[in-house]
Amino acid sequence: MTTQDSMRDKSHSVVERLTHAFGDWLKHRRELNEMRQLNTSEFDRIASDLRVSPADLNELVRLGPHAADELPKLLNALGIDGDDLARIEPLVLHDMERVCALCEHKRECDLDLAAGVSAERYQGYCTNALTIEQLGYQANK
Repeated sequence: MTTQDSMRDKSHSVVERLTHAFGDWLKHRRELNEMRQLNTSEFDRIASDLRVSPADLNELVRLGPHAADELPKLLNALGIDGDDLARIEPLVLHDMERVCALCEHKRECDLDLAAGVSAERYQGYCTNALTIEQLGYQANK
C-alpha cells in the first residue's frame, strides 16, 4: 500500500466517521422533536411504562442513545458479564443504565476506562458502585 493510499483510507475513515456522527445527531434531533410533541399525560405514561420518572426520561432522551456506553465497559473491566446480568437481573441492569446515563462523572470514567484503571478507581466516583459491590457480593455467595 502506498502512502497516498494510506492517506486516502484515513481521510475516508474520517469522512465516514463525521458522516455517521452527523447522521446520529440528526436522528437524535428528530427524536427530541417527537418527544416535545407528546402531551404531558402521554409522556408521563411512557415514563411510567419504562419505570423512570418523567424528569429522568426527559434527560435521558436529551442525552441520547450513547449516554450509558461506559457501563458495559466498566462491567467488563470488573469481570461482570453484562449478558448474564441482563438475563438474571434485568431490572437491576436497567436501573444501572439509567444511573450511568445520568452520571456527572463521565470524563473521569472515560479516562479510567481508557487507562485500564477503572477496577481500582471507580468506587471513588461511580454512582453505581454500591450496586456493583452488591452484585459482586452476591456472585461470591
